[in-house]
Amino acid sequence: MRFIPRLSAFGKVVAGLALGIVTGLFFGERVGFLSVGGDIYIKLLQMTVLPYILVSLIGGLGRLDATMARRIGSISGLLILFIWGTTLVVMTFIPLAYPEWTSATFFSTSLVGEAALFDPMTLYLPANPFYSLANTIVPAVVVFAVCVGLALIAVPEKAGLLRGLDNLGQALMKIASFVARLAPLGIFAISAAAAGTLRLEELGRLQVYLWTYLGAWSLLTLFTLPALVAWATPLSYREVLRLARLPMLTAFAVGTVLVVIPMIVERCMALLENKDIEGDEVESTVEVLAPTAYSFPSAGTLLGLAFILFAAWFSGSSLTPAQYPTFSVVGALSAFGTMAVALPFMLDFFRLPTDLFQLYLLGSVITARFATALAAMHGVTICLLGSVAIAGGLKWPRMFQVAGLSAALACGLMLALGFVQTHLIPYEYTGYQSFVTMELRGPAVDVKHHDTLPALSEADRERPRMDVIRERGVLRVGYLSDRLPYAFRNEAGAVVGFDMELMHALARQIDVSLSVVRLDWKDVGPALASGRIDLLVGGIVVTAKRAERFAFSRSYVDQTLGFVIRDHDRDRFADTERMRRATDLTIAVPLVTYEQGARHEWLPNAEFVHIDSPRPFLRGEMPNVDALAFSAETGAAWTLVYPKFSVIVPRGSNMKLPVAFGLPPDDWSMKSFLDTWLELATKSGLVDSVFRRWILGEDERRHQRRWSILEDVIGLEPRDNVQAEDSGNAGAPAESKGPPKNSNDSEESKE
Repeated sequence: MRFIPRLSAFGKVVAGLALGIVTGLFFGERVGFLSVGGDIYIKLLQMTVLPYILVSLIGGLGRLDATMARRIGSISGLLILFIWGTTLVVMTFIPLAYPEWTSATFFSTSLVGEAALFDPMTLYLPANPFYSLANTIVPAVVVFAVCVGLALIAVPEKAGLLRGLDNLGQALMKIASFVARLAPLGIFAISAAAAGTLRLEELGRLQVYLWTYLGAWSLLTLFTLPALVAWATPLSYREVLRLARLPMLTAFAVGTVLVVIPMIVERCMALLENKDIEGDEVESTVEVLAPTAYSFPSAGTLLGLAFILFAAWFSGSSLTPAQYPTFSVVGALSAFGTMAVALPFMLDFFRLPTDLFQLYLLGSVITARFATALAAMHGVTICLLGSVAIAGGLKWPRMFQVAGLSAALACGLMLALGFVQTHLIPYEYTGYQSFVTMELRGPAVDVKHHDTLPALSEADRERPRMDVIRERGVLRVGYLSDRLPYAFRNEAGAVVGFDMELMHALARQIDVSLSVVRLDWKDVGPALASGRIDLLVGGIVVTAKRAERFAFSRSYVDQTLGFVIRDHDRDRFADTERMRRATDLTIAVPLVTYEQGARHEWLPNAEFVHIDSPRPFLRGEMPNVDALAFSAETGAAWTLVYPKFSVIVPRGSNMKLPVAFGLPPDDWSMKSFLDTWLELATKSGLVDSVFRRWILGEDERRHQRRWSILEDVIGLEPRDNVQAEDSGNAGAPAESKGPPKNSNDSEESKE
C-alpha cells in the first residue's frame, strides 16, 4: 500500500473510484451501508459553498474602482452573458443524444409533490439574506453578494474589510482543501454502495450521460470558445488553442481553475503584445477580468447543469420545451454555487428524484476534470475578447455567427450521438416481466380460486358475517378485472397485489383460508348482499353512489387523479390552467364518478368518452382520445405493461380519491371489526410497507438481488437481510423493453 501516497490527488480519486467499484461488484448489496459515508462526504462538500460565494463575490467586486468598473463591467458583463447564452443554447440540443429506449416506472411520490414555483421575488430578491442562506436559495444569495460588492466600490475606508474578506476566503479554501483530501474516501464509499446496489441497467444509463457530456464538451472547448476569439478578433484559432492548452492541462490535472489564473494573465498579455494590442488599459483589463471571471459561472460550470436534462430523461419525465427558459435562467443563477448545491436545488425545483445526485457524483469523477479544463478555456476567451473590445477591435456580428454555427453543429452532433448510443449500447426493457412475476411478500394462507360461489342461506345472512366467516373457516374475497396493482393475476396464475397482500394478512389474523372470485361491476352489490362474497377488493374508490349499493370500510389509502398519456403529449397535460382553457381535448374516463367530477368541476371544455376498461386506449384502439383520466398510482402500474405511455399529475391538481374495501350492507359488526383492523394495520406500518412494495415498487427492486462475485461466482449463500441495506439505490426508477410480442396481456390473460 506504500504506492498510494505517491499518487497525485487525481490519481487517488481514480483509485478510490476503481476500488469502490471492485468492492461493490465483489460484495454486492452487503456494502450498501457505505452510502452513509457518501452522504457525509456530500454534506462536507456543501458546507463551505455559500459562505465562499459571499466572500469571493463581495471581495472581488469591492476591489474594483468606479472608473474601471464602469468601463470593464459593461463589456465583460455582455461577454459573460453572451458565452452563457451560447452554452445554454448548445445544451438545449443535448436531449437529442439520449437513446429512444422503452422505459416505465412504478409510481413515484415526485408525481404528486408540488414543484418549487418559479417565483422571482423569492428566488432573486433576498428580503432576508439569512433565510436565503439557511434554505440554500443560491440565486438570492448571489444577488445579495453582488449588491454588497458593488456598494463596497464607493466605500472609502474598505482596505481592512477587504483584507478580512481575503483572510476569510483563504480560511474557507483551507477547509475546502481538507475536504478535497477526503475525496478518495468519499468517492470510494459512493461508488462501492452504488456498484453493490445499482442494477446493471442503471450503470448503463450513466454512460449515456458521460458520452453525451463529452460530446458537448468537445464542441464548446475545441470549437465554440476558440472560434469566438478567432472570428471576432485579429487572433487566429491556432494561437488561441496554443495559448490555452497549458492552462487547460494544468487545471485538468489539479482540479481547479484558481491556480492557473496567473498563467492565463501572463500568456494572454504575451499574445496580445505580439499582436500589437497593448497599453495600460488592455493590461488592466486582463488583470481584472481573469480573477473577476473566476467569481462567475463559467461555460464548464453551466455544462454541469446538463445533468438535470439527463436526470429528467432517466426518470421518464423529460423537460418540456416550455420548461427550457426556466431551466436556463434558474440554472445560470444556481451555477454561482458549486454543483453540490446547484444540482440538488434544481432536482427539487423540477420535481425530479433528488437521490439521482449520487449518480452525478459517480460521473463527476470524470466530468469535473473536463469542466475545469473548459473553465480555463472560458477564462482565456473572456480575457482575450474583453481586451480586444477595450482596444476597440471586437467584431460583435462575427460572434453571433459563431453562436449560430455552434447551435447547428450541436444539433447534428447530438443526433449522431443519439443514433450511435441507441444502436451500440445494450439495453433491454424488463419492467413488464418484473411486474407480472411479482409475488406476495408475506406468508400466504391457503387460497382457492373459483368461477362462482354459492350464496349464504337465509339464516346465515341474518347472522353477523364475521361469525359466519370464522365458523366456515374461509374468507370469501371478490375482485374486479383491470385492477392493477391492487388485485390481478400474475404470470403464475395467483391473484396478487396491494389489496391481496392485506387480505392474506387479515386471513392470518382471524385464522381462515381464502376463496377468491372475479366479478363484474353489475354483480358486486348482489354478491355482497347475498353472501357470495364477504369483501370486495381492487382499489375500490369510495363514492356516494356506490355507498347506496354496499357499505365501505374506512379508507386505507388515497389515490391521486392524474392522466395516462402518450409520451409526446406530456406538455399538453402539464398544467391545470392550460387544460381548462383547451377546447380540443378528448379524454377517456373509465369511471362515471371521474367523468362527473372532471366534466363539471375541473375540465368544463373537454370532451369525455366513457370506457369500461383502460385496455382499448392503451392498445392504441382509440387514436382520437388524447388521455385516460385515471388514478396516478394505478396508471403507473399500467405503464409497466404498456411502456409507450406515461403518467402525469398536472400542476395545480390536488384531487384525491379515497380507497376502501366493499362490505355487506347493514352489517355494522363486520365494518367495526374491519375498521379496527385497518387502523391497527396502518399504525403498525403494514399498510405503508405494502404500499411501498406494490405502488412504489421499492421492495420489488430489493427483491431483485444485485449480482455479486462473492455470491454468484464464489458461491457464498446470500444473506436474507442485505436487502435492508439498499440505500445506495440512488433513487433510480425501475427501468425496463416493451411487453413481449403477442403477449395478449398475460398478466390477466389466464382469467
